[in-house]
Amino acid sequence: MDRKKRIIKRAIVLILAALVILPLFGCGKDEPKAPVADGVYTVTVKTDSSMFHINEAHNGKGTLTVKDGRMTVHITLASKKITRLFFGKAEDAKKDGAKLIEPTVDSVTYSDGITEEAYGFDVPVPYLNDPFDCAILGSKDNWYDHKVTVSDPEPLK
Repeated sequence: MDRKKRIIKRAIVLILAALVILPLFGCGKDEPKAPVADGVYTVTVKTDSSMFHINEAHNGKGTLTVKDGRMTVHITLASKKITRLFFGKAEDAKKDGAKLIEPTVDSVTYSDGITEEAYGFDVPVPYLNDPFDCAILGSKDNWYDHKVTVSDPEPLK
């Protein structure tokens, strides 16, 4: 009877270990889904640089669009000095075939009534609340690595 108990205990330990380890390798998981429902949200967008930041007229906010579980944030920057973005690291942005994010031209109106144009970008968001890699191309054709964090989604009114 002791042998039978040892075998059962080992089987339970192995099953529990598998339940802990398999998710680490992505086994049994579906493709990641957005933590919020499809729709449009206002979000807080932070970067790790004072040179790469959201336009002051937008108070650190961007517009998150979630469609079919995929998230994209539209951000308007402070100027037109950042000419391209890349979702990932600068070294990968330099490679042939890299999918660079082209700018949009956004109109920005400041609190004093002055309006000017700045570049905006639609950036894929892999997840909320944790930093992800985003490389920028400056007007002098140099790539720079940065981190972007998107958080606090609020339904757009």
